[in-house]
This record gives sequence, C-alpha cells and structure tokens, in this order.
Amino acid sequence: MFTIAVEQDFSAAHQLREYQGQCEHFHGHNWKVRLEVTTPDLDELGLGIDFKDLKQALQQVLEKFDHSFLNSLPDFADINPTSENLARVIYRHCQQALEGSPVKMKAITVWESARAYVRYEE
Repeated sequence: MFTIAVEQDFSAAHQLREYQGQCEHFHGHNWKVRLEVTTPDLDELGLGIDFKDLKQALQQVLEKFDHSFLNSLPDFADINPTSENLARVIYRHCQQALEGSPVKMKAITVWESARAYVRYEE
C-alpha cells in the first residue's frame, strides 16, 4: 500500500462559540493542511496519483477557507470552527473532490500552529 501526501497553507480567522478563554475572541491562524491518500496500485508510469493532481484537489477545497472568517461559512453554521471540526470538514470536501480518482482518502492533518495539530481519518 502506498501513502501519498501533499501539504498546503491558508490563512483564516475564527472564534470559538461558548469557549471560556482567549479563543472565544476573534483571532486568526496560518493553517497548514496535509492531505494523505492511499492506493495499492500504480499506473503504467509508476504513479499512484500525480502530485500535481493531488495539490490541485486540495487547493480547490482550501480556496473557500482562505482569508475567510470560518464562523460565517455554511460548513460551520451549526458547529464550532475548531481545528477538529475543520479537519473533518476538509476531509469530506477532499473526499468529494477525489471521487473517481485512483486513490482513497486516508487522513487530513490540520495545524493551527507549528506545535498544535489535529489528524482526522474515517
């Protein structure tokens, strides 16, 4: 089994509803996201999926989050825009973006800082 991964960054603000602490206030992060997919097979060129195609799928998903206020997006109308929920939302959007491709979603990792991250997989 091959695991193939790409990483991209985006900037966005949020505030955690009903949180008791500093994160209840409006603030932003420079988020980093790692998309991991798996495949047991390679194509005739020896690729599971072209990195270019994987980067493009992730970029397409992250465009709607970049330079946004996460709380105002429909994905977070009913859930707090925590790193955990953000990872799950990005995972599901990437899963849709990669439908029909030769790879299967493995995980999404979201860093809200250099030393704090969440990994989500189904």
